[in-house]
Order: sequence, then structure tokens, then C-alpha cells
Amino acid sequence: MTTTDVRPPRFGLLREHDFRMLWIGESASSLGSSVTSVALPLVAVTLLDASAFAVSVLAAAAWLPWLLIGLPAGAWVDRLPRRRVMLTADWVSMAAFLSVPAAALLGVLTVAQLVVVALAAGTAKVFFATAYRAYLPSLVRGPDLLEANVKLQGSEQVANLAGPGIAGLLAQLFSAVGALLVDAASFAVSALCLMRVKHTETIEPRPRRRLRAEIRDGLRTVTGDPLLRGNMLYGCSANLALTGYQSLLVLFLVGDLGLAPGTTGLLIAATSVGGVIGAFAARPLAARLGTARAVLLGRTCLAPAGLLIACADQGLGLALYVTGSIVIVGGVVVANVIFSGFVQSYVPSALMGRVTTCVQVVNFGAIPLGALLAGALATAFTVRTALWVMLGLFALSGLILLATPIRRLRDLPTHRMTDRSLAPATVP
Repeated sequence: MTTTDVRPPRFGLLREHDFRMLWIGESASSLGSSVTSVALPLVAVTLLDASAFAVSVLAAAAWLPWLLIGLPAGAWVDRLPRRRVMLTADWVSMAAFLSVPAAALLGVLTVAQLVVVALAAGTAKVFFATAYRAYLPSLVRGPDLLEANVKLQGSEQVANLAGPGIAGLLAQLFSAVGALLVDAASFAVSALCLMRVKHTETIEPRPRRRLRAEIRDGLRTVTGDPLLRGNMLYGCSANLALTGYQSLLVLFLVGDLGLAPGTTGLLIAATSVGGVIGAFAARPLAARLGTARAVLLGRTCLAPAGLLIACADQGLGLALYVTGSIVIVGGVVVANVIFSGFVQSYVPSALMGRVTTCVQVVNFGAIPLGALLAGALATAFTVRTALWVMLGLFALSGLILLATPIRRLRDLPTHRMTDRSLAPATVP
């Protein structure tokens, strides 16, 4: 057979047992988490007659652990076998969600328990997400990281598309509590798949130091590198804007445009189509444009399309909402897939956990602030005005990247950069 006859394997990394197990587990867990995002508030409202404030507390509880333990979690993950951390997080999450139907069956379920469950699952998520990003580079070769992230984020976007609908169907056929059993089962699937991974991770030995010193190393790595620092600042600004827009979306579609709840749900779910498209477009765009230029396309060039959402109206005007939503979600996912693979090959394995949490603490810390800012703007002016402001801020967020060396690159670099070394080698 000549070299011209050689074709890449049809299913790529899915032909490899260890990655396939990780991918199946992650896909199941993502679907379960997407179901929970709807099912847990439904339990609070339908079974416990919870107030709007209580439901908002549930949402905040899922993100609060990033702010409380995000930085030390990164240092702990860098000290421990990552697969063991992920397994522990899966079993903790499963137990937390199983406690809800158990308490409901006994007649002792309370809103306080739901908040504790959200906190426990959120804490487990901090450790799992950090360990997962640090573990993937040891499981997959550097050249295959882009493909790995495409497959993982592609399945995550499909889960985001299907999850809310499945949650509503399960709640209607059984109950909102029954829908949480699906999430518990998904974490069991994830854990069982991880247990079947044969790869043995090698943890680089290093002298044990104070937790504060190890956290400081992670912060210095991020703040001292112009690409990592720029990505963190962009993520903070973009998350603030996107969360603000999303917090008002239901109110805008139902209150301002007069859509029925069912139509609203379908339109919101349709935005995940952009994520699926973005995940599978990432590799072709990276190959054609270069990894750095593809990131700029997703985060800078496509972001202004979000302003179409603020122009949406009834009838044919809904096409503006759908178009704007699909474009900006697709752009975000394209950039996230490519940049995730870059970070996993760029940052030393021993620092991966701390670098990941340093970035995510800043990025996720902007989420509650964005919701509060959007709510204040909507109260002071109108919901549509608040959308214009938040989506305008999102469109401007990409300009942050133009102040970093990425604007001069075709491809993202393969070695660490410093402010005094801004001419890195590019990916072949």
C-alpha cells in the first residue's frame, strides 16, 4: 500500500479504548448535568413551593465552590493521581443526587437539603473539571489533543441541546425527583468508565511545599504569560456579559416578545446547535486559518453577531435571535476547543491543575456579577436595553485579545512565553 492510500482511522481517537471510556463517561455525565440544571429547580418549585429567591440560591450554590475552594483545589489536584480525584468526585455527586429522591420518599426533603446537594455537587465539579483537564494530556498525545477536545465538547453540546427537553419529559412522565435519578446514574456510568481506563498516570515527584506557595506558582504562571493572562481577562469579561444576557433571556422572550413557555424552551435549546457546529468546525478552521487566527475569529470577529439578539421581535424577527445565538455560541465553542488543546500541551503537567483553577476562579467569579448587573440595568431601564448593553460588552470583550501577542500569530505556540519573549515558534 502506498502512502497515498493511507487514511486516518474512521472514528479517530474513539478507536482507542482508554479515550473511548473517558468520552462515554463524560458524555453521560454531561447529559445528566444538563438534565439537573432543569430538574433541581423543578423539584424546588413543584414539590417544595420554593420562592424565586430560593431558586436563585440553588443556582448560585452550584458556582460558589469555585470561589471558595477553586485555588486550593488546583494545588491539591496537582499533588494527587487525577483519575482517583475524578472517581471520588463522581461517587460524591452520585450520592448527593440520590439523597434527593430518598428524602422525598421519606417525606423529609427541604430546600436546605437541595442547597446542600447543589453545594456538594458543585464542589465535586470543581475537583472533577480540574483533574479532567490535567489528566487528558497524559492520556492523549499532544497532536491528538485538538481532536480529543472536539469530541468531548461536541458531545457536551449535544447533551446541552437534549438535556432540558429530557428533563421536562421525565418530569412530566414521572416527576422532577425522578429526573434526578438520571443524573445520579450518569455519574455512576462516568465512574465505571473511568475504572475501565487502563492507562496509568505518572505523577512527577516534587518536594511538598506549603499550599499557599503552590497556589502562588499557579497565579504567577497565568499572570506572567501574556497568552494565558489575556485568555483569563477575556473569559472574565465574556462570562460577565454572557451570563447577564442569559439571565434576562427568558424574561425577554416571554415578557417582551410574548412567546409561550414551550416555544421559549425550544428556541433556547436551539442555540446549542451552534455549539455542536462550532465543536466540529474547530479542526477544519484551525487547519485552514491557523489555531491563533481561528481563536480570534471565534472570539473577536463573530461576537458582534450577538447584537442581532437585541433586535429580535415576534414573527420573522425571531430569526434574528436564532441567527445571533447560533453564531456567538458557535464562535465561543470553536475558540474554546482550540484553546483548551493549546493549554493542555503548553502548560507543564505539574502546574496544570493550578493554572486551570486560577483561570476558572476569575472567569466563574464574574458569573454572579453579570447576573446582578443585567438585573440592575433591566430594572433601571428596560430588558431590551440591558440586552443591548450586555451583548455590546460581549462584542467588545474580544478586543482584549488584540492587546496580546495572539494578534500577530498564525498558530498558537508550543512553548511558554514571557512578556520579554513575544516571538514564539509556531505549531508546524
